[in-house]
Amino acid sequence: MGRVGTAAVRDGGAALPHGFWAAVRVWLEKPQVANRRLCGAAIEAEGTVPLGEASAAVWGDGSGGGLEGRAASAGAAELGRLWWEVRGQLPAGHGNLPSPLTPWGGPGRRSELRAVLRTLLPRGLPVGPPAPPVKELAVQDVYNGTVTFLPLEGNSEGKYQVKKCNIYQIQLTRVEDEEWSVSIVAPFPEDWFSDGIAYPKLAWLGNELLSKLAKWSVEQKPSEFKNTLSLISVAKYSKVYQDLKKKYKEMVKVWPEVTDPEKFVYEDVAIATYLLILWEEERKEKRLTKKQSFVDLGCGNGLLVHILTNEGHSGRGIDVRRRKIWDMYGPETHLEESTIMPGDSHLFPDTDWLIGNHSDELTPWIPVIAARSSYSCCYFVLPCCFFDFHGKYSRRQSKKTQYREYLDFVAQVGSVCGFHVEEDCLRIPSTKRVSLIGKNRTYPPTECALVDKQITQYINNRQTCATVTCDRRVGFNHNDCPDGICKEAASEHSENETADTIWMPGFQPREKVEQIRNCASLPRDFVDDVVLSVANLLLNATPQKSCSNMCGGNTNTWNQGESLSLKEVAEHLNKETLKRLKSEYGGLQTLLKNNHQVFEVLNGRVHIRDWRKEKPSRKTKPEVKRRLSAEAFKTRLCWFFIHHPDGCSLPSESCPYAHGTEELRQSQIIKKKKHIQ
Repeated sequence: MGRVGTAAVRDGGAALPHGFWAAVRVWLEKPQVANRRLCGAAIEAEGTVPLGEASAAVWGDGSGGGLEGRAASAGAAELGRLWWEVRGQLPAGHGNLPSPLTPWGGPGRRSELRAVLRTLLPRGLPVGPPAPPVKELAVQDVYNGTVTFLPLEGNSEGKYQVKKCNIYQIQLTRVEDEEWSVSIVAPFPEDWFSDGIAYPKLAWLGNELLSKLAKWSVEQKPSEFKNTLSLISVAKYSKVYQDLKKKYKEMVKVWPEVTDPEKFVYEDVAIATYLLILWEEERKEKRLTKKQSFVDLGCGNGLLVHILTNEGHSGRGIDVRRRKIWDMYGPETHLEESTIMPGDSHLFPDTDWLIGNHSDELTPWIPVIAARSSYSCCYFVLPCCFFDFHGKYSRRQSKKTQYREYLDFVAQVGSVCGFHVEEDCLRIPSTKRVSLIGKNRTYPPTECALVDKQITQYINNRQTCATVTCDRRVGFNHNDCPDGICKEAASEHSENETADTIWMPGFQPREKVEQIRNCASLPRDFVDDVVLSVANLLLNATPQKSCSNMCGGNTNTWNQGESLSLKEVAEHLNKETLKRLKSEYGGLQTLLKNNHQVFEVLNGRVHIRDWRKEKPSRKTKPEVKRRLSAEAFKTRLCWFFIHHPDGCSLPSESCPYAHGTEELRQSQIIKKKKHIQ
């Protein structure tokens, strides 16, 4: 009667029962991956607790990781007292669980259970007055394959009461051989209270959560990346992020750039949140009183600089190209339009932190610049596009993903520069969200010169430009190093070297004027000729595909043409056309995808698009997109009506494009100019 749901699990790879406990651990530590209304969970304490009437407990060391792991260890003593309070409150009394939950222990049982105290962190700000934090005591019984969640409510005396109506248990049962089942059971389903955040409806537990637990139990694959926010407190992050999001949300409404405002505003808010907490912890560790200074290299729209400055950190941003939004920040936000060339003229000896947020060609140089700026300079990079010291990064391994390989390369640069490199995964709306942080050195200040030689040799070894010889000294002006630590190494410089040495003469910074090379700037006549050539190629290929056109009761056939690979299409285009397309990002494929009215490109093959097969989107479009779709209706001529030998496959009233000039409507959409100021 209290069974919420059961999922059958087949284990052909001997993943169970270990996979079940790994899945439970995910739900304990990262509930947000299943419940999107949560930001995460803070593990406050964990350890073993006695099953019987033993007078003492053996405490664990807390495995929450990072700061929260240390907090778990510190709170283990409190866990014992909490356990004794909770045991006597269980409905069956004497620490027993109410039916139909599986009782703790059994014949030949161990005398201990594993308990985890966690606080659930909501993703959004509360609508009304702030609610008290939701705490749970999760009790794991490995012998019986169960984990029981006991919700706790604090009273005026500072003690906790079990919220009995929301007790639930996750069970693993072996049916036979490779057949297992995962179940969720609630003893009082009729009294279940759902707040829509920490406690969804029971149906959600029995469907969504149960299906995920069953999947995770047998499909646990080791991730090549760290857990999100592993170096900072998730609880603190949740609070600071919500405060900053509320403070800067108006930026979305006034965003003057052509980029997506919601993505960029909330991404920079999340990065700023992370840095503010990271820096706060650093001040505690190093007993600093003054807030850290920073320089954001390749600052782009400058919003991250603006937020960090507003929150009390002195700093500036530098970018090769000025953005329109810079004028909106005011004089307190310092942004500079300048080209950064890795060399002696771009060192920052008085800066605490260097930031590289999607800094492209500067990314591998930032640890080098930090190491050579001063012994106390730290760095934070969030790699995106793949660049080496001298240009595009070339893959050297095939066993890793390109992203993982590039992260390892940037981490290696930091290690060569003498940093203890830490990795963390941010919570941002981006596929590239792994950050690398260098805030502590692996060598004493007296070894500055030795590390600099190591850096120089490493950069020279990666140099592949033919114009730069292997024995050329990659310069560093050691006179810029404070306190004269590196004066010994400075004597090794050739007398004819300038004081403003560029460390790699072949370095190519990004262009001041951004070139649009996505085929959008190609002449219309050229694009039309390519579209017509490719379409005729597909229509005349053999064997032809003819589809019955049932529109309006007609039974005539409509030539859909043949599909060809991109390579086959390219072989039929002349050399001048291909040369012109190769100068654009994506080339032929991008041009064809841009002309989606005519073509469909799937798995590297080009097809004539049949608009009769187009299915309406299952997802409800936002109001803005629905309005734009309506405003665009019949504002462009139908290519098929004009060029296809059988005309359009749709009748005029169904086709979103105009069948002739008499149907054309004037567009109501004011297109944004995409030139870069």
